[in-house]
Amino acid sequence: MKIGIIGAGNMGAGLGKLWAKAGHQVIFSYSRDEDKLRKLATSAGATAKAGTIQDAAAQDIILLAVWLPALEEVVHAAGSLDGKIVITCVSGLQPDFTGQAMGLATDLKISVAETVQQLIPNSKVVEAFNTTFAEIIASDSRQFGSDFPSVFYCGNDVKAKQIVAHLIEDCGYESVDAGDLLVARTLETLATAWVQFAVSSQLFPNLGLKALRR
Repeated sequence: MKIGIIGAGNMGAGLGKLWAKAGHQVIFSYSRDEDKLRKLATSAGATAKAGTIQDAAAQDIILLAVWLPALEEVVHAAGSLDGKIVITCVSGLQPDFTGQAMGLATDLKISVAETVQQLIPNSKVVEAFNTTFAEIIASDSRQFGSDFPSVFYCGNDVKAKQIVAHLIEDCGYESVDAGDLLVARTLETLATAWVQFAVSSQLFPNLGLKALRR
């Protein structure tokens, strides 16, 4: 698959590397340091390269992994994303995990993922990867003993969610369908609680969230 990464921080870099390793074509974009962006693409392997936001947005699947206050600017710069699968792992947490970040003109009483859908209404938005840590993504393996952590995802387009589920599994996680995009309100609350628990318990980042089935 052709994947554009908008946001070359820890999450975007880590996921892009895993997808490139799995054989997907990846374009990394949106970094304050162009040299760092090029080195990231080189380190990701032969199927990865650096590009502009517009280059990334031209791919079939887009990962939004940016700081929340930059979201509107980035979406505007990307141009048309009509019909694209857009995966968002944009977090509303402040860097110190003490609360929610503000800075969007839209109604933040809804979820960040729903805000993304409002900003790009003709795209297929799926929220994923907000219940795992960049440090786990960057590690040699996602495995915890005999288990693999779960990544919950939600969205309104069935086919888009199926594709995202495969991309989650390509990263070494178990994919768990949490339902429609409305569920993002709950998932983002869970993500906030999970991160804050990990930090307050001093177990961050060496934790994986697992959905157990009977």
